[in-house]
Amino acid sequence: MSLEASWLLLMSLALLLLLLRLIAGWIWRIARHSPRLAQWLMQVPGPRAAWFWASNRWPWLTGRLAARLEPRTFPGLPLTLLVLLSIYLASLGVGLLDDLAEGEDLFAWDTRINQALNSIRADPVVRVFAWITGLGNTETLAAVTLVAMGFLWADRRALFIPGLLLTIVGSQSVTWAGKFLVNRPRPEFLTFVEASSPSFPSAHATGALAVYGFVAYAIARDLRTPQQRFELGFWATMLVALIAASRMVLSVHFASDILAGLLVGGFWLLAGFTLTEWLRHHRRAAG
Repeated sequence: MSLEASWLLLMSLALLLLLLRLIAGWIWRIARHSPRLAQWLMQVPGPRAAWFWASNRWPWLTGRLAARLEPRTFPGLPLTLLVLLSIYLASLGVGLLDDLAEGEDLFAWDTRINQALNSIRADPVVRVFAWITGLGNTETLAAVTLVAMGFLWADRRALFIPGLLLTIVGSQSVTWAGKFLVNRPRPEFLTFVEASSPSFPSAHATGALAVYGFVAYAIARDLRTPQQRFELGFWATMLVALIAASRMVLSVHFASDILAGLLVGGFWLLAGFTLTEWLRHHRRAAG
């Protein structure tokens, strides 16, 4: 790949990020109206009549269900969604492990993706992604974690620190246990970047999602408008996605390693959210 083509590729990547920002903005605007749609559905005679009939027949069950779907308190709908999403991520992780145990199909898929990325592994592109991947290494993430803990303590938001530590310790423990239990070899090193630990799952993907995801959540909790929270969440997601993609571009991880790392990081990130919101809920309840 020529130097001009490499810079054209990097410019195309920047334009793709802006396009994704526009698409995500449209989706967010649609999602903002979903609570109104749910309220409208409960005003329709059919669902209202069905709920009234079920409430008379099974009062305890419908009472518990209503409590789990209450959107204004954390033990209601927020906790329900977090638990369901955690179960879903765990099931995806189990399915990925099953595919890895079978071996051939997943390895062929990983190999095809790795070979396809050869077309963009020119020096300028590799060096840009090598800088991006540095944002997900152990030293950088440890520094970000310590700084975040310092700011949370100084801002009298210490209730966030246990959730942050749970997210990081849990995700890294599972990741490194998985690395040495599965003991999957790395792909062939095709750039100047190398790694010595086993390949599955990606610690960069896990750590980036766990650390940057929780930091973005802690900042978003103090932002005033939904638009600000959306912007922060979108660009934090793009940062994690770029760090994860850099590991494939640099040929130090297979695509399934990245997916597994994101699943592990996502699961423990939800656990950190749950612990933090549970502590905040009990502090508010205690006055």
